[in-house]
Amino acid sequence: MKHFLNTQDWSRPEIDAVLREAAAFKRDRLGDQLKGKTIALVFFNPSLRTRSSFEIGAFQLGGHAVVLAPGKDAWPIEFDLGTVMDGDTEEHIAEVARVLSRYVDLIGVRAFPKFQNWSVDREDHVLRGFARYATVPVINMETITHPCQELAHALALQEHFGSEDLRGRKYVLTWTYHPRPLNTAVANSALTIATRLGMDVTLLCPTPEYVLDARYMDWARANVAESGGSLAVSHDPLAAYAGADVIYAKSWGAIPYFGRWEQEKPIRDAHQHFMVDSDKMALTNNAVFSHCLPLRRNVKASDAVMDSPACIAIEEAENRLHVQKAVMARLVGLG
Repeated sequence: MKHFLNTQDWSRPEIDAVLREAAAFKRDRLGDQLKGKTIALVFFNPSLRTRSSFEIGAFQLGGHAVVLAPGKDAWPIEFDLGTVMDGDTEEHIAEVARVLSRYVDLIGVRAFPKFQNWSVDREDHVLRGFARYATVPVINMETITHPCQELAHALALQEHFGSEDLRGRKYVLTWTYHPRPLNTAVANSALTIATRLGMDVTLLCPTPEYVLDARYMDWARANVAESGGSLAVSHDPLAAYAGADVIYAKSWGAIPYFGRWEQEKPIRDAHQHFMVDSDKMALTNNAVFSHCLPLRRNVKASDAVMDSPACIAIEEAENRLHVQKAVMARLVGLG
């Protein structure tokens, strides 16, 4: 049985095949690959694009999605072993995952970090708990990585450049300001897929404290060694933007300050100029711009950038539907 927890767990031929299948679904949206199949979508956090695209995608392939929100319309779940469950949680993941597996063919999980202790959050206990006990494939709908978003991003870039081969493109993953610290999931995934596809990647962030977790930096270095391309870290927006072919923006918190955000706030507030604007985009090689959404205009990127022909954020968001159909169909087919 195969899960879809991170793209790093899948081979490059598997990733390429999913992207081609997603492109085919974009040309012809309806199919019967999930006819008679069901997927449980378990949301511990809010969603707009993820819930909509998974529900609609299952329907377009003849399947049915059941949405659950533990603690709201489903029982609160315990994930630790050995816990005396005399608190708020009503049932253990060992039962939840196995029972759901008797009902459905796939399980999707969305669970953000607690933002208190990164050494705990980086273990991805919720997602790993489902994967450990489920007897059907589990799909990561965003935890500390967001593999569905990275596939949608990759497909949007392939469409923009008119080629599956993105090697040699200068790709800038830039931190942007946000009034509060955010999950590193999309940044982790963007770094993973950009290096996996052999691009020349620059991680642009305010200070060394904003460099991503060592696990994802190590993945990126391994990807560069395997796929070609390069990896660099920069704290200079002007140098990083120069000659870029792709600008991908995301806000994230500095891991050394994880759970101590008030101490990190002065650094974050001092770098509001990292916003993507027309002046920076003018330094690029007519770069394409994207973001995973939601995006705060004139905080992360200016109106002019968001409304320009260079912005493919809407195309990327649409592609969530198509890549997720490809993932669901492939996992059901492997079963």
